Amino acid sequence: MASSLTFKVNRQSPELVRPEKHTPPECKLLSDVDDQEGLRFQIPVIQFYRHDPSLVAAGKDPVNVIREALAKTLVFYYPFAGRLREGPCRKLMVDCTGEGVMFIGADADVSLRDFGDALQPPFPCLEELLYDVPGSGGVLNCPLLLIQVTRLKCGGFIFALRLNHTMCDAGGLVQFMAAVGEIARGATAPSVLPVWQRELLDARQPPRVTYKHHEYDQVPDTKGTIIPLDDMVHKSFFFGSKEVNNLRKLVPPQLRNCSSFELLTACLWRCRTIAISPDPEEEVRILCIVNARNRFNPPLPNGYYGNAFAFPVAISTAENLCKKPLGYALELVMKTKADVTEEYMKSLADLMVIRGRPHFTVVRTYLVSDVTRAGFGDVDFGWGKAFYGGPAKGGVGAIPGVASFYIPFRNEKGEDGIVVPICLPALAMEQFVKELESMITDQTSVFITSAL
Repeated sequence: MASSLTFKVNRQSPELVRPEKHTPPECKLLSDVDDQEGLRFQIPVIQFYRHDPSLVAAGKDPVNVIREALAKTLVFYYPFAGRLREGPCRKLMVDCTGEGVMFIGADADVSLRDFGDALQPPFPCLEELLYDVPGSGGVLNCPLLLIQVTRLKCGGFIFALRLNHTMCDAGGLVQFMAAVGEIARGATAPSVLPVWQRELLDARQPPRVTYKHHEYDQVPDTKGTIIPLDDMVHKSFFFGSKEVNNLRKLVPPQLRNCSSFELLTACLWRCRTIAISPDPEEEVRILCIVNARNRFNPPLPNGYYGNAFAFPVAISTAENLCKKPLGYALELVMKTKADVTEEYMKSLADLMVIRGRPHFTVVRTYLVSDVTRAGFGDVDFGWGKAFYGGPAKGGVGAIPGVASFYIPFRNEKGEDGIVVPICLPALAMEQFVKELESMITDQTSVFITSAL
């Protein structure tokens, strides 16, 4: 993608879209997993849609269609139209005021083809496609969703969304977006009705922590190894079957049945650690976001849209991670993913209450989230599936630069794979690219694009 692309966006005045019908004026508590400190931030998502001549001929305008569908969908998902409040012991709750979600209609003097064939983060002029309305970006007492629909001069459009992460995870957000899409296409109700039931992920009485939960260790940054926020570079890296197979050859035969997620996570953790160069004896961490919906017996109900994941952690000294073969990191990652059980999630909720809802550890930490199966690209507002759908950038979160997403992607050659946005200081990024390419045996560069 041409990272130098610039264009002008003409925005309509932001408005609040309220539920079409009256909704209950009640207060709904978030779960003890939802309201942890590490989820108290806004996360951006972006969807690109192609031109459909038949819809233009029928007078269909994506701004109007989505605005109207949103008002109808909020009747079912009315907590999104409320505002977060904080109670005693930092407990978060939704005041279901029906005030509405922030909505912006816009037009851009750019065509979808101008973005290039390989749509992936970082996207040019993102701040124009998802405008930060002054006063709207707080966690408390602010709109829980901000949506901007930008018409393109080719007839396509961009749907960009900013979510207060305490409300839901990727699976819950896609469920909501899919509901808007169904109603935009003529349905009278979502095919999957929303389920609140946040008490399913509340602490027990009395709370009792039964796991170590090193992901919430209080780690002092004794040597200044939290990544500085100045001079940050965003780059995206593509991993197709060739790249994954080349990495698989680097691990012992008994580990080659690992998932692509596990293999890529081990590889990126190792390369990133080498790039940021911590002291050899210091501990480094990888947090793997694990969806826990099916780890419960019975599973969480279909339609549950709250945060239902954990951050299990693998820990190593920097020296061991950087000097030992890739299989060492891979074994740590594989064991970590298996740790998440129903009891683990209950213990996590208990820890949140006992320790005041702490932030996960960020010192010498890298966090990865696999959204390849979340379904962002399948969301259809009537113009077909998204040309690209998913996170708008890497490195987002309360502590920028810590997190990466694994996003489904088809490159300019038509190869399906995974694209991973990475955010690092400029010098560290140079070293990261060098280390990553050294692990791809044919020396083919996996670098796609960059933007300062």
